[in-house]
Amino acid sequence: MSNIKHHLTDELLMSYAAGSLDEGFSLVVATHVSMCDDCRARSEAYEAVGGAMVDQCEVVQLSDHALDQTFALIDAMPDKPDAPWVENRSKDDVFPTPLQDYVGGDLDKVKWRSLGGGVMQAVLKTAGEDKVRLLRIPGGTAMPDHGHRGLELTMVLKGAFEDDDGHFGRGDVEVANEDLHHTPVAVAGEDCICLAATDAPLRFKGLMPRIAQPFLGI
Repeated sequence: MSNIKHHLTDELLMSYAAGSLDEGFSLVVATHVSMCDDCRARSEAYEAVGGAMVDQCEVVQLSDHALDQTFALIDAMPDKPDAPWVENRSKDDVFPTPLQDYVGGDLDKVKWRSLGGGVMQAVLKTAGEDKVRLLRIPGGTAMPDHGHRGLELTMVLKGAFEDDDGHFGRGDVEVANEDLHHTPVAVAGEDCICLAATDAPLRFKGLMPRIAQPFLGI
């Protein structure tokens, strides 16, 4: 039985089911859904509703070459690389399958970059306008006090963090927008590893984080 207490919103799940989320946010949602029975069931329900709506749409005439053009687009897509790490996953792996496809494996494949104070990050390459990264925060360490200029999704993969919204453990997702100003603190005892996606730079309160922000890309 899942111990996840902080879930995705209906709006996010509907956008994910409709395919309208940017790649970074879609990755966070897919990773969470792979672990959360509740959100997976809701996502599948929205997909079913979308399919029913498509069935009721008016039929339109396609061009004579539509099928050939579709097959040509499929043939032009790059081959998906083999993923032997999925077959060999251990119960001790930190990353669920959707995330392993981006990293090329589990924690040992991550190329971390220091943010200072023991905090590490690894930016994942995506095609959308949003930014997605892995964060590794030492237990007991507080992140800089900050707000948000847009949407931020933060999912815990290992360890836990706490802020004014509560305790977030493995599988939990914090959905933050312009209304949330917080100082997340990694719970002592082990590193907190998170997957985070943003569509706008954070709004830091302190001077030093604001100076470093352009160089760190947060």
